[in-house]
Amino acid sequence: MTASGPSPLPPERPCPIAIDGPVSSGKSSLGARLAGDLGVPFLDTGLLYRAVGLALPPAAADDPGLAADLARALDLAVLDDPRLGGEEAGERASKVAAMPAVRAALLDLQRAFGARPGGAVLAGRDIGSAVFPDAPIKLFVTASAEVRARRRFEQLREQGVEVIEADVLAELRRRDERDRTRATAPLVVPTDAFLLDTSELGFEDAVAAARSFIEDIAARPRR
Repeated sequence: MTASGPSPLPPERPCPIAIDGPVSSGKSSLGARLAGDLGVPFLDTGLLYRAVGLALPPAAADDPGLAADLARALDLAVLDDPRLGGEEAGERASKVAAMPAVRAALLDLQRAFGARPGGAVLAGRDIGSAVFPDAPIKLFVTASAEVRARRRFEQLREQGVEVIEADVLAELRRRDERDRTRATAPLVVPTDAFLLDTSELGFEDAVAAARSFIEDIAARPRR
């Protein structure tokens, strides 16, 4: 299944691939790679919340009305902003993602992206559970907190950010707890999702496992 080969997804109808998982599980890297292999568009929905969080003035960090207004006016072009990969953006995203008004404002955008014929890949925290609960292909990508913290620590160091790994782990656990316990669209493993634990998997092995699952589901007759 490569970008130059035929895609197993139906070209004439929507087929969203929902990829969920906690922070630094590798879901976005996996989603981007799979979308490239399939020749379909990719949306890292976490960037939407990061963009809203960064656009929200610090003095209005707890204002769900303003945050929702910013979400409704969001231009996908801002997702190329390199600042969205930083720790500040991640922390702000975790807060605005807990606001029901923001999630509602971004729901239509995500569903429109995933509803295009020929398929699309979306990665986030609630794609398979809330955005596309009927998606035919769902993956939940995870890894131990320690492994995820190490990955994030190394990523930040490569960006020139001086951090302490223990602090990264503590912050990751706080964000995990906030994602799992929020009232609206909490982080859960959909019952029909393929659980992909990457704690001891290399990237190419994770891609191969996800590809195999996608090809298996796509080959099944649609009801």
